[in-house]
Amino acid sequence: MRIWRHIKYQMSIVRTVAAVTYKEWAAYRTHSMVSIIIGPLHFLVMTSIWRAVYAQGGSVGGLALDEMILYYGVSTLISYLIMDFADWNLQMLIRTGKYLTFALRPLHHRFFALSQKIGHRILGVLFEFLPVLIIMLVLFGLDFRAASWPWAVISVVLGFLMQFFINYTIGLTGFWLVKTEGLRSIVWLLTNICSGALFPLIILPRIVQGAAFFLPFQFTLYVPAMVFSGSYNLGGFQMDIPAIVAVQAGYVLLMYAFSEFLYKISIKRFTAVGV
Repeated sequence: MRIWRHIKYQMSIVRTVAAVTYKEWAAYRTHSMVSIIIGPLHFLVMTSIWRAVYAQGGSVGGLALDEMILYYGVSTLISYLIMDFADWNLQMLIRTGKYLTFALRPLHHRFFALSQKIGHRILGVLFEFLPVLIIMLVLFGLDFRAASWPWAVISVVLGFLMQFFINYTIGLTGFWLVKTEGLRSIVWLLTNICSGALFPLIILPRIVQGAAFFLPFQFTLYVPAMVFSGSYNLGGFQMDIPAIVAVQAGYVLLMYAFSEFLYKISIKRFTAVGV
């Protein structure tokens, strides 16, 4: 009973923080709605490039043209679901000293930040994901039928958490660095390349694929997109869907543990006037 009450209490915190975040960002929902243009435009540009590449037929990285187009459609939609701002938000709180208000609360800031992300992404589903999904279905005629919806949903949720833990860990470097923009830019570049946001990782050279397999970034986007399609292959590692989702869950737990370790050694550097 005590565990159940604790779970109910934690869930009430999530609902409250998520609701407040939703209302706060809803006042600026036009910023989110810009993505309704950017997402499909990016999809159109990338698919136009790949149509030219496939002009003579054949396949690239074992993917036919239709599979490549579907990959970009699925990855575009998933990106709306996992988008995160925890790194920027945390480093700003640390730099300005406003993190003090969270340090004094009987609530781990990481849990608060995750609850914020949930509220922010609920807004994203309404004003970004659903409109773009309709555009993809109506204008581009994509067939979004997952090989297994339960596994696809689980993988997207894990990708959501992985993106958060990666960004939160980067935000924690604000306890050590005066400014984190440089590091955040490097991680942003690595994330875009190694997550499969720019192109399917399977088209990279085998040695690069092997390196990408052991990095956490592929578990944010590439793995959920592959789970959606029903097959996974990277760097010579070919797994069935339950296996790769299990590996994804393991990496999420490792990233959570690393963020907790870094938090404990970083919080000792915090002062009420910032770092």
